Amino acid sequence: MASSRTGVARLTAAVAAAAGLVGCGAPQSADSSATGTPATPPPTSSAQPPPPRPAELSLHDVDPCSLLDDGQRAQLGFDRRPIADSDAGFGDAATCSHRNTTAKIGTRLALITTESIGVWTGDTAQVEAEPQVIGGFPSLVIKTPGLDLSCNVAVDVAEGQHLDVLYRDDGGRPAPPLDQLCAGAQRVAEEAVAGLSAAHPELGPDGATGP
Repeated sequence: MASSRTGVARLTAAVAAAAGLVGCGAPQSADSSATGTPATPPPTSSAQPPPPRPAELSLHDVDPCSLLDDGQRAQLGFDRRPIADSDAGFGDAATCSHRNTTAKIGTRLALITTESIGVWTGDTAQVEAEPQVIGGFPSLVIKTPGLDLSCNVAVDVAEGQHLDVLYRDDGGRPAPPLDQLCAGAQRVAEEAVAGLSAAHPELGPDGATGP
């Protein structure tokens, strides 16, 4: 449990930091606290058990900037060169950021290999997590109270690992509503899962492990 609590605190802080660092847009709304962590944890989702993963898509040795190809980036509206980085708050997770300079939207993909998706639904998690299925994989749409200019989607792609997609306003006027940002995060996550599946040639065309 101590490890889980540490992971939740670290990941929540990292989300707050990443939400303010993608691109160079406007800061979060005025009701955000200094750390992005609310004083009282809100209730988390109490959904039924998630469906099983259709395959194991390991994130080890994967380039996060390879998950969206040129066609996918164009379809999603990202017109800036991807920027690779890493985030100590996510256990030195490899990250890749993209930006749409016209719509002023930014996204960041983080390949988290040190925590399972369950870190977002523990009783100490200070986020609101709504279960979804993306590309056949159990997923969570994550809203962090006090951060209404960004939304995350976490995808359970492998045991003890997950793909985290941050999607945020990057200075638009007016800023998109939170539900629109969450929908954008889900679209990016769907494309990224498709790219991750393509990076695993041992899987069949339907995403299942071959004989």
